[in-house]
Amino acid sequence: MTQPLTRTDTIAYRGSGSAIYLNITNRCSSDCEFCLREWTDGVYGEVLTLTHEPEPDEVTQAVELEFLAGPADEVVFCGFGEPTMRLDVVLAVTEWLRLRRIPARLDTNGHGRLLNPDVDVPAALAAAGLRAVTVSLNAADPQSYDRICRPLFGKAYRAVIQFAEQCVQHDIQTTLTAVDYPGAELAGCETIATALGAAFRARGLATPGGRDRAKKTEA
Repeated sequence: MTQPLTRTDTIAYRGSGSAIYLNITNRCSSDCEFCLREWTDGVYGEVLTLTHEPEPDEVTQAVELEFLAGPADEVVFCGFGEPTMRLDVVLAVTEWLRLRRIPARLDTNGHGRLLNPDVDVPAALAAAGLRAVTVSLNAADPQSYDRICRPLFGKAYRAVIQFAEQCVQHDIQTTLTAVDYPGAELAGCETIATALGAAFRARGLATPGGRDRAKKTEA
């Protein structure tokens, strides 16, 4: 049964662009040292801590309400957690969006196959109609990745690259990203993206008290 939303349950929200973002979980399989959750509870003036994880019908209702407030170019799974921890919701909502010809994008840490070992996640995303995926790489080698992103899984770095490669193979528009933190190997990350046939984008580092304090630095 659908639970009523509380004032702190922000499922759909907007940033400075023309996208609607979806916050479907606060759980994550990484503990990145630069994560916004270390010093804030939300972005763009929205509190993203959840009292419960929304079901697909709650998410689609939130999307409909956002569209009543104005148009959007795409809907992006990007909140205060890793969306593929709730792959069933991502797939159900993506298919709902596809039937309405609304482009969907997934912002992810690339752990989808590790979190859902019995599912061919890139194939399932493609079948549901996902248009694009943005994968956080953040390091040019496994040792740096483990130190910076502190994943729950061993050999997660290799899994992230494989996930991105498989998304490319399934014709999902794929972009690898890296946060521009001190010492970041952006050139190395871009080289990896190019080798996979993916695009690359550097992301700004958000810090407490900085001008990006109230902004979301997308994956």
